[in-house]
Amino acid sequence: MLDDITLQMILRLCLASLLGGVVGIERGSGDRPAGLRTHILVSAGSALLMLVSAYAFQDWAGNHDPGRIAAQVVSGIGFLGAGTILHEGFNVRGLTTAASLWMVAAIGLACGAGMYIIAIVATVIMLITLITFHELEKRFYTNVKTERRYIKFTVRKNEDGVTRVLDYLQKNGVKSRTLNIKEDFTHNTITVELYLKMQQDGDIDKVVAGINDLNPVTAVEIVE
Repeated sequence: MLDDITLQMILRLCLASLLGGVVGIERGSGDRPAGLRTHILVSAGSALLMLVSAYAFQDWAGNHDPGRIAAQVVSGIGFLGAGTILHEGFNVRGLTTAASLWMVAAIGLACGAGMYIIAIVATVIMLITLITFHELEKRFYTNVKTERRYIKFTVRKNEDGVTRVLDYLQKNGVKSRTLNIKEDFTHNTITVELYLKMQQDGDIDKVVAGINDLNPVTAVEIVE
């Protein structure tokens, strides 16, 4: 049978996963790079590290401070996780992998501290998140009838061209977010990269043609 402290730790770990998942659903529905699974892993991993720090080293005495090892692992795993995050054009990939590496580091700390049951529960939560929730996440976002598209357009400076393009998109029901702006002082132009959130049945070519017809626009293209 599990003692009261272990049951309390399991409850905290599960609650952290639940709360992280709630935030992940909200973030993912807004087309953020980090969605449901990433938030669950980060939240559960944080809780697990906190449990390890709070309960695992109570019996240690003298000048030994094993908690310092946990702190170094937490700092070091960030560099390893960052190496798994890739930028492919405008897209970001590898966030879930980075979070899973961090979670595995926390599980390793728990095992090393003798917190076997907590480590097993954390592993089960992690596997459920990565395997089962992956299908749930795809179904959830498939029901949202929108898609992400990226465009790049160039306008002449000092003609309020960027504002006109954004107004055109708003009038046509296309939500946009500015990703990057570059000024070309040689040609006196401004190039803007936009992220568009539009209906799945929307015609991106029609949107591009409409932008291209605006007077200050000198060039516009779809970025794949």
